[in-house]
Amino acid sequence: MSKIDDIINQQVKEWISFAESDLKFAQYGLDVEAEKAYRIVAYHAQQCAEKSLKAYLVYQKIDFPYTHNILQLLNVCGETADWVSELQDAKNLTLYASTLRYPGQNIKVTEKEAIQAIEIAEHVCKVVKDALIAKGLNL
Repeated sequence: MSKIDDIINQQVKEWISFAESDLKFAQYGLDVEAEKAYRIVAYHAQQCAEKSLKAYLVYQKIDFPYTHNILQLLNVCGETADWVSELQDAKNLTLYASTLRYPGQNIKVTEKEAIQAIEIAEHVCKVVKDALIAKGLNL
């Protein structure tokens, strides 16, 4: 393996690590007894999905746009991945990327929506990790 491949593999592992940290934080957030925590849970679930998809693109050496738009990232991944169709519900997480982080949007996230966001993020992370392992990355 070349030095460049080693660097890329390390970067991919870092992206996955960050994605998993966001997922853990989202899961932990469900235990916080405050209704407003659900928006933070959904935000971190979105971040997990986004970073997972970007990890795949880094591995594939594909430049990706500076975006939080999950559908856009799925479309770029779809150029080399056959698993994108099973992640289409992840596009719904895009709403949580930035609109929930700032006041004035008046968007509420229910407990059910927060749980669903976590489930979607878990699925995205698993599918991407499985794809990376299948391509030979040691995670």
